[in-house]
Amino acid sequence: MADFGDEVRRHMQARGMSLRGLARAAGYDPSYLSKVLSGRKPASPFLARCLDDALGADGAIEQAAAQPAARSEQPPIPAETYQGPVAPELADYFRGQLPGHYQADMFLGPRHLIPTVQTQTKLILQLLPGAEAAVRRDLLGIGAAYAALLGWLYQDAGDLGSSARWRDVTLGLAHRSGDAQLVSYALTNKAMMAVDLGDGHAVVDFAQAALAGQQRLCPKVRVLALQHQAHGQAMLGDRTEADRLLDAAETLTRQVDDDYPWGNACRRTPAYVQVQRATCYGRTGRPEDAAGAAALWDQSLAAIPQAQRRDSAVFHARQAAALAVLPDPECVTSIAAGAAGLVQETGSARLRRELVAVADQARGWAHTAAGRELGEIIASIA
Repeated sequence: MADFGDEVRRHMQARGMSLRGLARAAGYDPSYLSKVLSGRKPASPFLARCLDDALGADGAIEQAAAQPAARSEQPPIPAETYQGPVAPELADYFRGQLPGHYQADMFLGPRHLIPTVQTQTKLILQLLPGAEAAVRRDLLGIGAAYAALLGWLYQDAGDLGSSARWRDVTLGLAHRSGDAQLVSYALTNKAMMAVDLGDGHAVVDFAQAALAGQQRLCPKVRVLALQHQAHGQAMLGDRTEADRLLDAAETLTRQVDDDYPWGNACRRTPAYVQVQRATCYGRTGRPEDAAGAAALWDQSLAAIPQAQRRDSAVFHARQAAALAVLPDPECVTSIAAGAAGLVQETGSARLRRELVAVADQARGWAHTAAGRELGEIIASIA
């Protein structure tokens, strides 16, 4: 599969189109587009589709964008091992640290947290070969949880290549641990990755695989799988099926009572299913669903604690994308201005991507004063 930037440039050359001409045809700022083509900024599925349409690439550019970028980093599993006895208490130590990392992520974002979590994850992996069977199985489970968090942090940072590798490590460790809950959780992480790659079919496939033998799964794992399956169905345009899946997830959220230290977003996010439903409505691409999304965001955002700044900003950006379709230009620019400052502070590519999507939805009024203001806001974070 061709590199995304190379694929776009090949089609530009074939059509004799300049960067500025392509930016104008696709509705993007030329400087932002230049950074995407050089690999300094991630390419959203929507941007790839716009470029594909503008260049008549018949899906080739969209396919190139869906491939995780190749990276030159070392493999995630370290070659060295810990030389010494592995005390059982170490598993409890690492397990006790994990909730704090999840909490810190809400406040700091990936930029500041990746080095700490990666160091601890690699240490866990170094301990495995020297641990006795019972301790090793415990460390495999907690190692899978750390790898999953690291995969999420890299995904949030926009490094999909590193995220994909850590997602694979998570699944491998989960299988080795023999914990069916962890295996299904790892598959929901793969579904979440597929959301960012814009592959609705893969999202559904991974989520359905996570639900295999669901009668033995705890409610939390089933909630995660159901809501990801709902996102996949929404990406494929099926709001009715997405609603059905989210209704099932909402019933299960009241039963979540496990003590697993991972996957607790459904516990710490107020109005969790309502937030997922609003996001799903925004994914279908239909104007009538954007109105439903805007109404749901109005109901749910007040419940999100302001301390959860990054997640709150992401949710507000999704609200702005829905409002951009209605449209409500003044409200959109106000929301975007408030969220833009957190992009640089947290290093969250997810937040940047959500704000760029707002501009995508606002293309119909980009020529207005509010549209130009929004363009300036987006250019400041591009």
